[in-house]
Amino acid sequence: MSAAGTIVASQLAVGHGHRAVVRGIDLDVPAGGLLVLIGTNGSGKSTLLKTLAGLLAPIDGGVTVLGRAPGDDPRRTAYLPQHPVSSHTLPLRAADVVAMGRYARRGLLRPLRQDDRDAVADAMRRTGADATADRAVRDLSGGQQQRTHLAQVLAWGAEVLLLDEPTAGLDLNGRATVARIIDEERARGATVVLATHELADAERASTVVLLAQRVVSCGPPSEALRDEHLRECYGFTQPH
Repeated sequence: MSAAGTIVASQLAVGHGHRAVVRGIDLDVPAGGLLVLIGTNGSGKSTLLKTLAGLLAPIDGGVTVLGRAPGDDPRRTAYLPQHPVSSHTLPLRAADVVAMGRYARRGLLRPLRQDDRDAVADAMRRTGADATADRAVRDLSGGQQQRTHLAQVLAWGAEVLLLDEPTAGLDLNGRATVARIIDEERARGATVVLATHELADAERASTVVLLAQRVVSCGPPSEALRDEHLRECYGFTQPH
């Protein structure tokens, strides 16, 4: 394994308990890279993301994030789950939920400083969540909630962003916003891992992993998304 990669895996097996969902994952993702995990429901995308976030232990093989075991330094890695549950029962404002993104740096009991408040405001502006800042998140539409939770991840200021279906519930403008944000995060040197169903999301990736409870293909989009791999995974070919 290369010591230079931000995310490095060698013959990694991920799963739940002792049951592997995907085996034989090899990765070496540099700083500023975009790793896209693509496949249908149940293909292993979310399981791999949770492993990189330190929420699931690897079943076999090796993996490091920023040179350490996944989850060892939560200040440096931010994770957006597919179904965030932080605010559906409590009457939290959107701005409160975004401010939670600073807790990894500030701690739960320390008051936010001006730089924290600035980071929260900037994240909400970038995602468009500032338009609903004072509304209870449980009263927001699915798309508005998604913008809020994405802003929380951006407020973290992390070096690695793990995003599970971040465009779920978003319209075309929202999808374009997410694409722009990913470009901006990569430009500042952050590494982004994106789990998605959408082939179009893989176009600007540095590495694509096509999953179907196994690694169907792995490499740059031009190789990983070749017609024979798509047929094997989806049963169709990519339109030309």
